[in-house]
Amino acid sequence: MNPALLSLAFALALVASLLVKTWLATRQIRYVARHRAAVPEPFGGKITLESHQKAADYAVAKLRFGITTATVETAVLVGWTWLGGLDALNRGVWQLVGPAWNGLAYELVLFGAFTLVGAAIDLPFELWRIFRIEERFGFNKMTLSLFFTDLVKQTALGVALGAPLLALVLWLMHAAGALWWVWAWGAVSAWMIAFLFVKPLVIDPLFNKFEPLPDGPVVERARALMERCGFHAQGFFVMDGSRRSGHGNAHFTGFGASKRVVFFDTLLERLDADEIEAVLAHELGHFRHHDVPKRIVLMLALYLAGFALLGWLTHQVGFYAGLNVMINPFAPNDALALLLFTLALPPFMYFVTPLLAAWSRHAEYRADAYARSHASAADLVRALVKLQDDNKATLTSDPVFTRFYYSHPPTPARIAALGVPATALAGAAA
Repeated sequence: MNPALLSLAFALALVASLLVKTWLATRQIRYVARHRAAVPEPFGGKITLESHQKAADYAVAKLRFGITTATVETAVLVGWTWLGGLDALNRGVWQLVGPAWNGLAYELVLFGAFTLVGAAIDLPFELWRIFRIEERFGFNKMTLSLFFTDLVKQTALGVALGAPLLALVLWLMHAAGALWWVWAWGAVSAWMIAFLFVKPLVIDPLFNKFEPLPDGPVVERARALMERCGFHAQGFFVMDGSRRSGHGNAHFTGFGASKRVVFFDTLLERLDADEIEAVLAHELGHFRHHDVPKRIVLMLALYLAGFALLGWLTHQVGFYAGLNVMINPFAPNDALALLLFTLALPPFMYFVTPLLAAWSRHAEYRADAYARSHASAADLVRALVKLQDDNKATLTSDPVFTRFYYSHPPTPARIAALGVPATALAGAAA
């Protein structure tokens, strides 16, 4: 591999991705601002002008913050690569622990040090997002104490669950021969699938309380709907989402026998039994069309391609030299290669975003159509409008921005696809 060509390709991808991100964000800001003065049809009278303008301001605030974070992320990538940050970290870790911990232990320390530096850089932005932007628009319910408690739990879980997997992958890179990447992909795939079973039973309860949904109209309607559709779940649960956020949601979690239906408490407070049934029907549509397994297969296929590419790059001296990293002649360079790969890949993968978003939007339309067949389309529309209003999602989105980023179709497009007349919106917003 020619290091100069790699360096040039990385530079082009890095600059192009930042320019496109900024261009799309500014397009969206201008579009939202132009349509801020009036509630679009058919939402007039259903969503107040004040609420519509608050949603516009929320969107603009997030977009401006996104431009800032994208710029900083680009600068950090430049610092890790061309300015020699990763190379300096590697040499520093080697001088500190290399002679005593040469081998896998040294590589794990290198990975840990890189993760700590990255977390320290990200922390101020996450604090600003939650305690400035989300707080300003009334969504944040989290205290600083809860934020740092979550951070400690997430760090501990990351070490407990991620470190053994990382150690196995690094060991395979060193010991499993030329096809190590196949074995590493198999290990990561098995870990991901096992995690889907374990997460709702072990991980999620560490952060939120899950209580059985009391018997009543919601449970009766949900159980009857699932029986009509031929689905079964471990149970119906309420999650205390209001501890952290004012956003509402409902979803299936788990996999196979551990699958359960989870309602945010904020959702139950906002929607009536008919509307909740329609939202649940939408989620069942995803299961009927096997969207979750398809997403898993797609993710695993991307991981396989990534591991195959990394398997080739680890033997290319130009891969390291092109990104200003020196190979350590006295120790394994597997962790270094893995870190460099995770740094170099995102600018290239960014341009796959619209393809993945289009696939996801198609799945959402299909789930809406399923919901229309098994519940009331009018109830689903009223639920969508309420959630749109509560979550302060803008009703006016630039078409180019939408096609590039949106994993869910805009609410006006979903309502149009459901074929519900504007009169059905009566009473949608409180």
